[in-house]
Amino acid sequence: MNRFMAVVRALRTAAPHELPETVHRELATGYAADGADLFLADYGLTVLRPVSTPPHAAAPVSVHHGPAGRAFGAQEPCLEPAGGGRTRVHLPVTVRGDRLGVLSVVLPAGDGVREVLPELAEIAEVLGHELIVAERDTDRYLLARRTDRLTLAAEMQWQLLPGRSCARPEYELGAQLEPAYAIFGDNFDWSATADHLMLYVTNGMGEGTEASLLTNLAVNAWRNARRAGLSVADQACLADQAVFAHYGGRSYLSVLMFDFDLATGRVQVVDAGSPLLLRLRDGVVEKVEFEAQLPLGMFEETDYEAQEFEVRPGDRLISVSDGVYEAVSPQGEVYGENALFRAVQATRLLPAAEVPRAVLRELTGRHDRSAPDDDALVLCLDWRGR
Repeated sequence: MNRFMAVVRALRTAAPHELPETVHRELATGYAADGADLFLADYGLTVLRPVSTPPHAAAPVSVHHGPAGRAFGAQEPCLEPAGGGRTRVHLPVTVRGDRLGVLSVVLPAGDGVREVLPELAEIAEVLGHELIVAERDTDRYLLARRTDRLTLAAEMQWQLLPGRSCARPEYELGAQLEPAYAIFGDNFDWSATADHLMLYVTNGMGEGTEASLLTNLAVNAWRNARRAGLSVADQACLADQAVFAHYGGRSYLSVLMFDFDLATGRVQVVDAGSPLLLRLRDGVVEKVEFEAQLPLGMFEETDYEAQEFEVRPGDRLISVSDGVYEAVSPQGEVYGENALFRAVQATRLLPAAEVPRAVLRELTGRHDRSAPDDDALVLCLDWRGR
């Protein structure tokens, strides 16, 4: 067995809570590594936090600066001198486009470092897959992602999400929620098959755990309908019935539901009092509007109809909740759609996975706050097509 396969086998057979120690040990044995530290991105996408045990715990590093941050942002290995004739290699830990963190490995300097980069990059990818599986059995990695305690509502919302980013040949998408540690109602969801991508953007109602419970009910209702093979319009109908049956019209929520045909770019859309949708096409930002239908759960047995539109290769779609464009500064200034249009233009060269955090960072910087007053959600989809 060669050294690469030895590391992969060790990771696949390791106890769920021992992945960082296993990769450290195996890289030392097979690649003469002097150290290997796993860093995971926190919920707010501000820092990369080490998954290590004191007193040998490394310090958190910025997502936006430094070699580790560059590896995370560019999704490419990044090298830096480590002193003592050694080189530190920072490797993105990513699973199907979902950016989890960075693996930093210290190796003896020399030409051999670049020769083993492809193997190390693949080991980092295998580690990412094992982390996803391990989270079913241990809280260690979820705890490592926290710079602060999550509220109960936020805990419920983050556990409901499919991921924060995803990539396939036909598309790339990314999304972010703020305030990351105290979110309550806003949400996003997606699911892909060989020929379709279903995407959902929710603008929640209410506050705290009540808002999170409402969103959880709706999301699981349309997932149940989707997994029964129903159309996006029927998914909306069944989710509407589930919400109304429980709340009797006292609480409801807005959602924008998409069914993308990956081969043609044709899209079935249900606009149930939805979040705002913008399109960047050929350098021009425009608002995409659909026929408004009632929010889910407002009235009993509402019928929903899907509308159609088309995406072209090169299109970027950005959906935001009202916590973004209706945010108000301490001076009473509304962020507004014009400022949002400018933010979309300013981030046009960033990959889809980085756009949501960049837009939210611009919002909080403009209003001189560390986090929005209301839930704020940004989702970005880059369409490449087949």
